[in-house]
Amino acid sequence: MVSSEQRRRQLARDKYERQMERRAAAEAARKRRNTIVSASLAVVVLAGGGTLIATGAFSSDDKADTKASNTAQAAPTTAAEPTTPTRKPVEGCAAPAPGAPNGKQWQAEPAMTIDPSGSYTMTLDSNCGKVTVALDAAKAPHTVNSFAFLAGEQYFDHTKCHRLTTDGIFVLQCGDPTASATVPGGTGGPGYKFADENLTGATYPAGTVAMANSGPGTNGSQFFLVYKDTKLPPNYTPFGKVTGGLDAVQKIAAAGTLEGSPDGHPMADVTFNSVTVAKG
Repeated sequence: MVSSEQRRRQLARDKYERQMERRAAAEAARKRRNTIVSASLAVVVLAGGGTLIATGAFSSDDKADTKASNTAQAAPTTAAEPTTPTRKPVEGCAAPAPGAPNGKQWQAEPAMTIDPSGSYTMTLDSNCGKVTVALDAAKAPHTVNSFAFLAGEQYFDHTKCHRLTTDGIFVLQCGDPTASATVPGGTGGPGYKFADENLTGATYPAGTVAMANSGPGTNGSQFFLVYKDTKLPPNYTPFGKVTGGLDAVQKIAAAGTLEGSPDGHPMADVTFNSVTVAKG
């Protein structure tokens, strides 16, 4: 017969063993969760090249795991407050004239109306100074014709120069009517595209004006001003040369980017009050 003392000891042993089993099960569950989280992170890193973790993919995975377990307590986190870059005054730049791009669109490249043997001058009248450009109609007739057409439609008026590069490539990029002073642009255009021109032996010394593109034959309205000798592959149609106001572009470049990076928005809120093309 089992005595009461023996019964008490048996119950105590049973209770202890149940506690150990629960602890072991809890530890095993914790290890499984950690393994799942680690594997999820590995997938995120492989899929996004490591960039998604910085933008919050880890925290999302972590929240999903917490909901699944119903037992884990979410660790307190402190989200970094987004910072808005502060625009600083730039020498030679005034406030842009009021107005907005008209955003006109066309389905096809305009008909040829310029004289390829003639001389044409483009004037970029911006809030940071005036830049004049001698256009090369003989070597880039379609490009010059497009600019003459768009300028005549006031397409460039009130558009912003949305990109400045200051390391290795030294250009100020403009001509996108969808770009703003703080929101990345670079995708806008007039609705039509035309072929490259004047690429054989093309170089990009200071003062060159050339087309920006997203590949062969994708020219639209975006172009760049080279303010310092730049080495680029001959993939961008050079169609003009700055004849006045290069110092204004260089002052814009000297002020750097709004983000403080070597490739970003210009610190100056460069806006074209008007763009004209005239023969002669």
